[in-house]
Amino acid sequence: MSDPNTPANPDEQPAHAAPTPPAADPGAPASYPPPVPPAPPAYGTPAAPPAYSAAPAYAAYPQGPKTNTLAIVSLVSSLVGVFVIPVIGQIVGIITGHMSLSQIKRTGENGRGLGLAGVIIGWVTLGLAIIGVIALIAWFGVIFANASELTVRTS
Repeated sequence: MSDPNTPANPDEQPAHAAPTPPAADPGAPASYPPPVPPAPPAYGTPAAPPAYSAAPAYAAYPQGPKTNTLAIVSLVSSLVGVFVIPVIGQIVGIITGHMSLSQIKRTGENGRGLGLAGVIIGWVTLGLAIIGVIALIAWFGVIFANASELTVRTS
């Protein structure tokens, strides 16, 4: 005996089953009309603002070693010693530069170039300031030595 729901021919469908639709042709037009775009707003009425989605989540920037603060102080104070407060700024730049270089060597922070620049600028400009003071003293010594001779000759 055969099952009453099973067709004798596999290509036939049972009588109570819904017919399967034919395969859709990809090039054929759709059987429904395409959606109509919304009408523009009437004159004088503001349009609704567009709906925005949430901003994408950004990954945090990977933080490397930070810059040594004393190295920054060294460079800034050495430059201040050149242009604003001679000698004091240079001495502060030299001291903080050497301190920053030892900290950088121990901790592995960034800023070695800043510390070196502060130390170099501090020493060079301090040396130039000392040479300038010595030259100024020598110049005044020559002037005062010649001034005593000038006063002797005029009398």
